[in-house]
Amino acid sequence: MLIVGSLLTVMGLSIIGACFINDRTIVESRGQAVAEVVDTSLTRTVVRFNTEDGRVYIPPNGVLYPTDLQVGQTVRVEYDSRNPDLVRVAGRNAVISLLPVSSSLAVVWAVTLPAYWLLRRSGKD
Repeated sequence: MLIVGSLLTVMGLSIIGACFINDRTIVESRGQAVAEVVDTSLTRTVVRFNTEDGRVYIPPNGVLYPTDLQVGQTVRVEYDSRNPDLVRVAGRNAVISLLPVSSSLAVVWAVTLPAYWLLRRSGKD
């Protein structure tokens, strides 16, 4: 039980770390644009925008931090000009990932620790 809880914790912390790395990468070579939300689903939100060199771009993995976006909406985005696949909603950053990940980890440990305690206790009888 503790190994599973620890693995889930490492995964959650890795997600947060990846968000901060993505943000740093965007800041290092930032391009800005106005994007149209093309599609939203449970797993990703797709946007379409023009890069600074005039190309129309649709990142295949969607946009980072897409909370509350609706199809047809226009939104300002920031992207890595070296790799336009990496795009986020302007004004949003990795701090947004802290609440959902920490909440998930709290639930993981709220279930894991009592389960571990119960298993240890039943094993002593």
